Amino acid sequence: MQPPTNKGRVLAVDDDPMIRSIVQAMLSAEGFEVLSIESGERAIEILDSEPRPLNLTLVILDMVMPGIHGLDVLTRMKLHAHTAKLPVLMLTGESQANDILAGYNVGADYYITKPFTRQQLMYGVKMVVEVAE
Repeated sequence: MQPPTNKGRVLAVDDDPMIRSIVQAMLSAEGFEVLSIESGERAIEILDSEPRPLNLTLVILDMVMPGIHGLDVLTRMKLHAHTAKLPVLMLTGESQANDILAGYNVGADYYITKPFTRQQLMYGVKMVVEVAE
């Protein structure tokens, strides 16, 4: 069986190593290259240090993390020209209506609550990647 072709690079940001591992396995099986990181601080470092234009297809971002909150990372992304149009899928345990609206209001392209299924994740990825193209 041939491995899937490269569908792009995804930055997956979550403080939970199990979630990072699951997301990486699911997306890698679909042909994405996944860079998994554990914090909002690290996400900002990577986004600021990547060569321009960014070689990223999508950012998957948790909301509640130690240090910099996911919404703060997203706000910062939307304020900088090199990351403003990068699609962002929020993948978080925050499931209250106010949390979901806050994600969309700051600029999230799609919002999935944990726990999640492979089908939900791939649907969300497909939606935001196709909209961005």
